[in-house]
This record gives sequence, structure tokens and C-alpha cells, in this order.
Amino acid sequence: MKRSREPIPRPRSSFLQVKCPDCGEERVVFSCSTKDVGCRACGRKLVESMGGKARILGTVVKRLD
Repeated sequence: MKRSREPIPRPRSSFLQVKCPDCGEERVVFSCSTKDVGCRACGRKLVESMGGKARILGTVVKRLD
């Protein structure tokens, strides 16, 4: 059985545009962030570092490829 391969593998991580549920401010964050990321306006935590993939606590508006 022959295994099909992609010529260039796609990355598993990406940049995401996340909206704060409290104030509506939008911010671009990395999906595998190594630091907690907060909202610039109200200070609420939007991304929590989990060691690998980050936990997104806000609403993902779109994925930036």
C-alpha cells in the first residue's frame, strides 16, 4: 500500500483573530502561544498557555493563514 504525501506539509499552528467577550476588542494571537495573552482594553485573559496548543478563552473571529 502506497502512502500519499503532501509535497509541503501544512503547519498545525496558525495566527488567530480573537474577540474579547467582555469589551469586544479584537487581537491577533498565536495558536501555540507560550505566554498568557490578555485584552489590551479590559485586561481579561484571552489565551492561556498549556505547554503545547494554547487554550483560547475568547471568541475566534477568523484564522489568518
